[in-house]
Amino acid sequence: MIITEILGELFEKAKADNELRKKLIDTKNSKNPVADFCAIATENGFEMSVMDMINQGEEFYAEIKRSTNGGGENSPDLDFQNDEYSIFMMRLEGIHE
Repeated sequence: MIITEILGELFEKAKADNELRKKLIDTKNSKNPVADFCAIATENGFEMSVMDMINQGEEFYAEIKRSTNGGGENSPDLDFQNDEYSIFMMRLEGIHE
């Protein structure tokens, strides 16, 4: 299963489980937020690593870059990278109990 599918399933579980959602959101205050996030996800049956999260963001960014004007020198500078962790947190925090 690819990381986007795993994150989708984790999101659905966290939507239904307030305790899990709180634990995941609390990783934002940790010293190693992404590592702690991955550990909690894995403990709950959603195996993922920090590298999985980083690679997914970088692969998505590279796909966007390549798709604009053929990529390379003609590609416009993109001011962001797809940060899967931050996007997931925004979605989780948007859930109202």
